[in-house]
Amino acid sequence: MKTAKGIATIAVMAATLFGGKMVMSVLPNIEPVTILIALYATVFGFAYVLPATAVFVVLDVLIYGINTWVVSYFIYWPLVALVFAIVNHKQKNLWINVFTAVLLTLFFGVLTSLVDVGLFMGAFDNFWYRFGIMYARGIPFFATHVVSNFALFLLCYKPLCKALTKTKKQFLD
Repeated sequence: MKTAKGIATIAVMAATLFGGKMVMSVLPNIEPVTILIALYATVFGFAYVLPATAVFVVLDVLIYGINTWVVSYFIYWPLVALVFAIVNHKQKNLWINVFTAVLLTLFFGVLTSLVDVGLFMGAFDNFWYRFGIMYARGIPFFATHVVSNFALFLLCYKPLCKALTKTKKQFLD
């Protein structure tokens, strides 16, 4: 992986993650990042997708600045990469990937709500009350996120995985 091709592959992954997010940013919580990270983890493995994910998050910080979402992103996106690398280590089952995407997307709403109400800052006064309000306020966004990832994975995961595997064989193997 320490070859020029490997480094270029990581750079292209990071660019597509960031570019895909930017292109879709006009539609709230409809993003291609989850499926792209899942595909990269499945086809290329964790050693490729983890640095690409880190670059993606750093680019987001450079564009949007620092806020509580940075903590969530540095936890969530590497977790997505790790989970899909593990889930697809032996075999690639569409429904397992769809189910995993939905669970991880639901977890994202919980994680961001936990971070936003101060879990990692020790703000425990009325914590669960504030968490409930924050989570309830985000339900329309979380629902959109879950539905869009469900549809993306169901419709696009298998053909994109096949195309990416073919591309990998042509250029990296």
